[in-house]
Amino acid sequence: QVQLVESGGGLVQAGGSLRLSCAASGRTFSRYAMGWFRQAPGKEREFVAAISWSASTVYSDSVKGRFTISRVYGKNTVYLQMNSLKPEDTAIYYCAADSAGKVVTTATSEYEYWGQGTQVTVSS
Repeated sequence: QVQLVESGGGLVQAGGSLRLSCAASGRTFSRYAMGWFRQAPGKEREFVAAISWSASTVYSDSVKGRFTISRVYGKNTVYLQMNSLKPEDTAIYYCAADSAGKVVTTATSEYEYWGQGTQVTVSS
């Protein structure tokens, strides 16, 4: 069983930065692939970024070059550094864990554990 707790969301002006954190419980954290997803009002949840147990990364086209996902194994924590934020980045951001950690996937259905989400609002 893995429990995930996100933090770091908030209100920021366009062009600004935020860093989201996801703290994971469980001794097998290092074997999981971790992902960030987001959901804006009236829209489906979409993939943002993911990192495998070996630190391979994948990004959606909409955030590539602006967002960076990373993980610190000793702290059981995954980060999402978000730079050059745009109003269209406004959403609830969710952290997720996939036990098939060797290969990252962008599909929400592949992730077994989810956090409660943290709100990110970017003003124009």
